Amino acid sequence: MSFRGFEAVIGIEIHVQLSTQSKIFSGDSTQFNAGDNENTSPVSVGMPGSLPVLNRKAVEYSIKTGLALGCRIREKSVFARKNYFYPDLAKGYQISQYDQPICEDGEITFKVNGESKTVSITRAHMEEDAGKSNHHGDYTLINYNRAGIPLLEIVSGPDMHSAQEAAEYARTIRQIVRYLDVCDGNLEEGSLRCDCNVSVRKVGEKKLGTKVELKNINSFRFVEKAIEYEIERQIDAVERNEAIIQETRLWDPDKNRTFSMRTKENAQDYRYFPDPDLLPVTVSKEMIEKYRQSLPELPIARAKRFQEEQGLPELDASVLTTEKPLADFYEAAAKVSKNFKSTSNWIMTEVLRELNTANKLIQDSPIKPEQLGQMIALIDKGEISGKMAKTVFQEMWASGKDPATIVKEKGLVQISDAGAIEKLVEEVLAQNAQAVDDHRTGKKKNLFGFFVGAVMKASKGQANPDMVNKILQEKLK
Repeated sequence: MSFRGFEAVIGIEIHVQLSTQSKIFSGDSTQFNAGDNENTSPVSVGMPGSLPVLNRKAVEYSIKTGLALGCRIREKSVFARKNYFYPDLAKGYQISQYDQPICEDGEITFKVNGESKTVSITRAHMEEDAGKSNHHGDYTLINYNRAGIPLLEIVSGPDMHSAQEAAEYARTIRQIVRYLDVCDGNLEEGSLRCDCNVSVRKVGEKKLGTKVELKNINSFRFVEKAIEYEIERQIDAVERNEAIIQETRLWDPDKNRTFSMRTKENAQDYRYFPDPDLLPVTVSKEMIEKYRQSLPELPIARAKRFQEEQGLPELDASVLTTEKPLADFYEAAAKVSKNFKSTSNWIMTEVLRELNTANKLIQDSPIKPEQLGQMIALIDKGEISGKMAKTVFQEMWASGKDPATIVKEKGLVQISDAGAIEKLVEEVLAQNAQAVDDHRTGKKKNLFGFFVGAVMKASKGQANPDMVNKILQEKLK
């Protein structure tokens, strides 16, 4: 994709907060809503003499994520000290991984405007988060609750060329880590943060331009807007013959622009060296294979199966696999209903609409998937009509009762007895002799719907509509 004769080159670093109960190098809680500096200890605030101890669960989650991203897992990876000073980095260095990360050389494929896009994963490495500075005019307060929170930094290759591709890549990473249940993906709470590296070059050039980092963007919409702005800003600068400075910039959503934060450091500025307090992380082939076998079916593979084995349209499959609990709900309901498309239709219209109105998650649905499946089966058996099913659905949502119970209580059983329906039809036609004559002679058109409505009214909406249509056609010949 070109912009005014230029091509954008984009890579993204996504910081995934691993959903462990304790921090990566200490037993401090990772609870988000704790009071200021409540989740701290000598390790997290960098007291002299305190020693880090690696969290085993963080290693497990990192390996599972790497496997899901198609990465090669190192049997030996090393923690390093990344030296830089900020007030919220208590030790004056961050424990991270440098030249020997735990995950390397992967890739993911996703859809952008219906087209497949593959992005390489250069590396995914473990590290600790820093604390948080709260600025108040002339003074700053430091909260170290986040210090030591386990992160997995996923670094893409410079393979994206538009803001839309970048935003969809970030959404896909979030979807994968949520499927794995290694991160809640809550952008508002900082559980997943994006740093975007953006450069521009003339179309056809091979040499990369100077990259600018857009730091800590916590919304996919802002990822798109920030990158779009930065591409235009850099092209404007190049056309004015201004040099692009390698720097870190922040996105201001109120002014819809980026602004400079600091000059970007290079790797040598951080003075990386192996952390002397931590042994190398060693994992066996057997352990890696064990974690591989425990991986769930990932969203892209699941959507493909829904299309190929169950005949669902691409849109249905894409919507239903957005979240793992939603896909699980669909499969549990379809197992009972034996009707894949009808189950998909009810979930995508009625269920999702009610959840949205009630501001609930699919896990909190008052209708269980098995109940939805039972209701759809009643429709397919001809025991209730689609119109009756709407009433049954609303009652199920309000009360949580099984559909069969509601049908019985409300007397909603559909009349499918041919003799009974034929009698109703004959009565309606006898009561509307003039309309019958007008229909047969062609004097008035579009009367068929009138007769259908009259029969349905006479049956109190319980007559099988297909049978009503068939018998009416026969009687009106």
